[in-house]
Amino acid sequence: MSDIHSASGTPESVAQPGASDLIKDATTQTFAVDVLDASQQAPVIVDFWAPWCGPCKQLTPMLEKVVQQAQGAVRLVKMNIDEHPEVAQQLRVQSIPAVFAFKNGQPVDGFMGALPESQIKRFVETLLGGELAPTQAEQMLEAGAAAIEAGDIGAAAQAFAAVLQEDRENPKAIAGLARCYIESNDLERATEVLGLAEGKLADEPDIKGAIAALEIAKSGPQEADGDLAPLLAKVDANPADHEARIELAIALNAGGDREAATDHLVESIRRDRAWNDEAARSQLLQFFEAWGQMDEATQAGRRKLSSVLFS
Repeated sequence: MSDIHSASGTPESVAQPGASDLIKDATTQTFAVDVLDASQQAPVIVDFWAPWCGPCKQLTPMLEKVVQQAQGAVRLVKMNIDEHPEVAQQLRVQSIPAVFAFKNGQPVDGFMGALPESQIKRFVETLLGGELAPTQAEQMLEAGAAAIEAGDIGAAAQAFAAVLQEDRENPKAIAGLARCYIESNDLERATEVLGLAEGKLADEPDIKGAIAALEIAKSGPQEADGDLAPLLAKVDANPADHEARIELAIALNAGGDREAATDHLVESIRRDRAWNDEAARSQLLQFFEAWGQMDEATQAGRRKLSSVLFS
């Protein structure tokens, strides 16, 4: 894990040499040329910031990164409102960071506050009317996800760790590497990796899903032992044995049978939803979180759950 913890993850300017035409600082005097005139040729994003603004320090490097990724299709102009407040006042900027996009000399879109890089990318894609080419990090994340799907946990871990060496706050990479350790039954290292997700990162869907998967792994068997007969016998003998049903569902999930795991929990909910503070429903929702909201088993399970709750 030392390679992960040594990753700087401290974003400074990502503008590369020769990028002065794409990313520049503007003044009140140069605004007409740098923004209004320039936006006749390509969209121009204006970033209003100030040295004392913490969120600005988070947003600006990500704006620069996405603009660089667009390879000349869009430009970025930064304006320090402490030194040059006039334009911000004319645009009625109430707080910073504030971002405006200009086309053909007119503001056409914008947002306020620091956004995640994924949302900034979507903002630029909307402005340009098309998707940006995937970054190297995005390609590595896709490779990692494909490797997990193929069962090559080692290759997946290498891909996710490579992304974290460049960006230790990438939620998909954190979650992906944690899942690799969960699959390898190294729950201690999975916990360590998820410790990188602090603050707002903890609310990212990928992180929440990995945390749910870790909790499931800690609370139940890491893999099915092949002998479910005792639990099946308990459930057959007493269909209202909710504790046995939940244990069986956890074991089935560990063995990869998500459909059967869902069915047993839904049956428990149908029989007595309130049992043990809605334990079956809580377990099922934790499964959904761990599997991912777009997973087929999650979507099918939600339909089954709804049919019971609203019947």
